[in-house]
Amino acid sequence: MSLPKPYYQDEWVTIYLGDCREILPELPNGMVVTDPPYNIDYHYLNYKDNLDDKEYHHLLEVSCRCPSVIIHYPEYLFRLSWLLEEIPRKVIAWCYNSNTARQWRGIGWFGTTQPDFSSIKQEYKNKSDKRIKKLIKEGKRARLYDWWEINQVKNVSVEKTEHPCQIPQEIIRRILVSTPNEFIIDPFLGSGTTLYCAKKLNRKCIGIEIEEKYCEIAAKRCSQQVFDFEEMTNGH
Repeated sequence: MSLPKPYYQDEWVTIYLGDCREILPELPNGMVVTDPPYNIDYHYLNYKDNLDDKEYHHLLEVSCRCPSVIIHYPEYLFRLSWLLEEIPRKVIAWCYNSNTARQWRGIGWFGTTQPDFSSIKQEYKNKSDKRIKKLIKEGKRARLYDWWEINQVKNVSVEKTEHPCQIPQEIIRRILVSTPNEFIIDPFLGSGTTLYCAKKLNRKCIGIEIEEKYCEIAAKRCSQQVFDFEEMTNGH
């Protein structure tokens, strides 16, 4: 098939309304950055979120092609490694607070170059410590380790949209900054966070979304002024 007419397009961003299994083969090579459906029987209008294992594995195999950075529950990163016949070059634990006990999801780099976190720093926690105060005064910040403590997007979050499973902008920002110079593709666009952050970083990007409602939300976000990341992530 040929590519459909873009739902939205500007200098950096292209959004397609449709099924990623049909559109992805027609796209140029790029790095997939996505948070795929979790197959937990969530109610979507145009997508069945309770596939059997064979169907779901096929969906992941097709959509999470290498090179890719995938956000998923830990057990599915292991399944992806088997499906893609690729050992991830890096896995980060995204830790967050929820209504139950402390939880985490994995972020896996498959078939990409080794991510470089040297330019990404985070706030110190114990700011009352004299040694920490000195470092802060000198303008220094803490290095990143193999876990990122970033709150989920809640209903009261500044960046919240109508999408029920929204990934924090700071997660996507760190992924993109640590893996530069790649053309970005998100086959499960949702509210458009991947494209919004890519545009902020002057990265060419394409998103695919099967639900028109979410295409509309993503297009609206990408067409608005792109704010500084310090302002974008205020409240995390």
